[in-house]
Amino acid sequence: MRLLNKNILLAGVALLAITGLDFSASAQEIIKFSHGVAPDTPKGKAAEFFKKRAEEILGDKVKVEVYPNSQLFDDNKVLPAILRGDVQFAAPALGKLNKWTQKLQVFDLPFLFKDMDAVSCFQDSDKGKGLFNSMTDKGMLGVSYWHNGLKQLSANKPLREPTDAKGLKFRIQTSDVLAAQFEAVGAVPQKMAFAETYTALQTGVVDGQENTWSNMYSQKFYEVQDYITESNHGLLDYMVITSDKWWNGLDPEIRNGLSQAMDEATKYGNDLAAELNMEQRDKTLKSGETKLVELTDAQFTDWQT
Repeated sequence: MRLLNKNILLAGVALLAITGLDFSASAQEIIKFSHGVAPDTPKGKAAEFFKKRAEEILGDKVKVEVYPNSQLFDDNKVLPAILRGDVQFAAPALGKLNKWTQKLQVFDLPFLFKDMDAVSCFQDSDKGKGLFNSMTDKGMLGVSYWHNGLKQLSANKPLREPTDAKGLKFRIQTSDVLAAQFEAVGAVPQKMAFAETYTALQTGVVDGQENTWSNMYSQKFYEVQDYITESNHGLLDYMVITSDKWWNGLDPEIRNGLSQAMDEATKYGNDLAAELNMEQRDKTLKSGETKLVELTDAQFTDWQT
């Protein structure tokens, strides 16, 4: 019997040597963060900051891989990928989430927020944070809001009055509220992936679009749009999404470390968003390839009503 037990023990040691298994330490958690914009945007920089801080806080317990510019999935495909476990984090625009919950459509309403301070005030409130749980019945959990900024309108003709948009085709996110917004002024909304927008503008598939200054600059929309109307009419923010099952199944030490890194990345990214939007607004206008349309108070009121 002793010989049998000895042989079993030796066989087990040999198996560990062959497979390279090491039960003295837990496996490193590989975390993939997919997003659809350029690395030099507020979201892109916030994602890289999250990676840096998560790996500093948790050491070799985690490895965070960031995939910008829809390298893995665009915003329309990334949430199913989260549910499959192909990625662990995404930061889709709030307007992209109406397929999963109607509650977040409130953020798509035009002229809802006076400025980004008002946005932060709501998002930091109990009601704002409560919306993180609006998709748990679908298996997804929100963990943070990331700012981009207020949206401007662009087109190949100046948009001063709402009637100027009549008949024009505008690229929009997949939001029924945004579609209704453009239909209300007689325009034709076309739902389209962000990554397809530049080519669509260049080839005339659409006539215009709405976006923040930082997105228009990073994607070079100003190269294919003659006019940008500074309307500040809507919000473009993101919700960082993860799998409810994956998040709550993490080792508490890892989850707490990721939460700390996310909080720090949120503050960093949101502060940066305001700075970058103003900086890239100036760069866009200095390019000389597009003209700024500034609304009078009366024109702004016409857009609001």
